[in-house]
Amino acid sequence: MTDRMFLRQLEGYRLTTAEIHYRLPDHPSLLQLFVWQDYDIAPEFPILQNFLDYWREQLEGALHSVRVAHQRLIKPSEWRAVDGVIRLH
Repeated sequence: MTDRMFLRQLEGYRLTTAEIHYRLPDHPSLLQLFVWQDYDIAPEFPILQNFLDYWREQLEGALHSVRVAHQRLIKPSEWRAVDGVIRLH
């Protein structure tokens, strides 16, 4: 059985992490941090946008800032030639 996340990566989805700073409803001068992670498509990030829309509509903590990191997980193999032989018994 093929992993669903692997199939999403083949479709162009990549691991996306968002660092979301928001203000506490009872103490607006304090910032809280929430880390969100899912597979999404850059540069539009539709899944993250849906999450942030939900946040604005349903949650009381006002968003302060969002920082996004995006990583391709499927990429060409990295290799290098090594001269020498290691013998074990």
